[in-house]
Amino acid sequence: MSERKAWLLLENGRYFAGRPIGDWRESTGELVFTTGMTGYLETLTDPSYAGQMILQTFPLIGNYGVIPEDFEGNCFAKGYIVRELCESPSNFRSEGGLDDFLKACGVPGLCGVDTRAVTRILRDQGTMNAMLCEELPSDLSELKSYRIRNAVGLVSGKEKKPAPEGEGLHIALMDYGAKRSIRRCLEERGARVSVFRHDTAASEVLAAEPDGIMLSNGPGDPAENRFEIAQIREMIGKRPLFGICLGHQMTALAMGGHTIRLKYGHHGANQPVSDGERTWITSQNHNYAVLSESLKGKAEEIFRNANDSSCEGLNYPGLHCFTVQFHPEASGGPRDTEFLFDRFLQSCAEEKEKRDAQRSGR
Repeated sequence: MSERKAWLLLENGRYFAGRPIGDWRESTGELVFTTGMTGYLETLTDPSYAGQMILQTFPLIGNYGVIPEDFEGNCFAKGYIVRELCESPSNFRSEGGLDDFLKACGVPGLCGVDTRAVTRILRDQGTMNAMLCEELPSDLSELKSYRIRNAVGLVSGKEKKPAPEGEGLHIALMDYGAKRSIRRCLEERGARVSVFRHDTAASEVLAAEPDGIMLSNGPGDPAENRFEIAQIREMIGKRPLFGICLGHQMTALAMGGHTIRLKYGHHGANQPVSDGERTWITSQNHNYAVLSESLKGKAEEIFRNANDSSCEGLNYPGLHCFTVQFHPEASGGPRDTEFLFDRFLQSCAEEKEKRDAQRSGR
């Protein structure tokens, strides 16, 4: 690990010293903090962080090394900032250190940063752009103008992956930056999963005759994805549909709703969500939220954030469609809400039985 000094520069002019780690180079991105105490590998490999720099609030990172089996996808982060990077990880599953992993992924970072002070700034002033650099620039206009663009196109798979032959419900997974655990949760419950690129037309998805459609998580501003939103509009009501995170937001937009940008978003594995009777602890990673009141008469709110009362889930009556803002697959984090996959597959099975009965003339 280098002992030379480098800087984390915020767009408001504040800067913090640290030591370079990973594939060190100058980099600019949208800085967000995540509060997870564990799960740094799942965080780094979550495609939803594309275009963003990740700041870990937990002080010691890397203590259990790098475990490829825990990866959720590829690493698209623009930077990684920690207080203390463990150089001697200890875990029987570890296959290396975090610094080498960052180098292999082409991700620059800093350690030794006062992450608590940076987090307080982001909580007070909101998410902002940041730069990793060795020399502080005098002009911050380029830093301030940075925007995440075409994020979904960057992280979506490059080709369609058909479902294997066999029995079991056939689920079409729309890949907007899907975490690997979404597919795992479906397959563990006996489903056969076909994966479709983000820019696949609704007609092609429906022609595959899936029993249900899964809309994945993903990065960026949901409103930017006009084509994808139009395709979701065509699929709603044709098959049972379940959306997670970005899928939740784009479904709302497809139904005529609106989204807003949160002050500093929800990033971490400890977000409380209430369904009116119980409170669930959930894993989340997003900067935007749906305005549930913009869907009055079209959807009913089924989950609400217990901290800031933002919308966390919607049901669309009569359309066999429901969506959630949090991650029920949640590796590594709380997996209490995995029952939502059971709810979705039950709806798929019931609708399939109805279609089969109609075809047989019963």
